[in-house]
Amino acid sequence: MKVTRNTQAKTEILHLIQQSKVALSHAELQELLNGLCDRVTIYRVLERLLKEDKIHKAITTDGVVKYASCQSTEHHHHNHVHFNCTKCNTTSCLDGVEPQIQLPIEYKVETSNFTLSGICPNCNKI
Repeated sequence: MKVTRNTQAKTEILHLIQQSKVALSHAELQELLNGLCDRVTIYRVLERLLKEDKIHKAITTDGVVKYASCQSTEHHHHNHVHFNCTKCNTTSCLDGVEPQIQLPIEYKVETSNFTLSGICPNCNKI
């Protein structure tokens, strides 16, 4: 069994992602970390957290990769929809919204990314 160590960078990055109400990009994390570690370390930590299934990725409609915390549930999966607000540029997980797609039997899906764009509830109030 491989033991992974928790570094200060990993602990702080995971904390930032878990405490955020929206998904965070690498650039946003780098800014929030305020010099704690360099950009390469951030990429390595994010890859590690992805492999450990503690976070998942969401790709925005403009191709930016953002990271969100995985919710600890019995039936853990990442097949929910992400919503990208075109006004404030936030990306949120819509955990209760799961798209249903019927593919021909000869296709095997390994990963999927469902991102919708529009105006979020906060911007819609304005």
